[in-house]
Amino acid sequence: MRRTANSLHALVEKWLSPTNASPARVACFRHLANHKGCVVCVESTQTTRRLSIAFFRHRNGAWYVFPPITG
Repeated sequence: MRRTANSLHALVEKWLSPTNASPARVACFRHLANHKGCVVCVESTQTTRRLSIAFFRHRNGAWYVFPPITG
């Protein structure tokens, strides 16, 4: 798997499709407990609605829209 396919930038482009008229912005950033990664909430306003997605960074450095498995 290519590392760039799971970069935060690539996932924001895929899920939110930001444009100059509706840019994406980081709404929050948190480290997960026990150094299991971090979560970044990114939002964008599309036409009349606000979209917000949480992206989770896993121990391997890749970003996903699901949290890392604990335990």
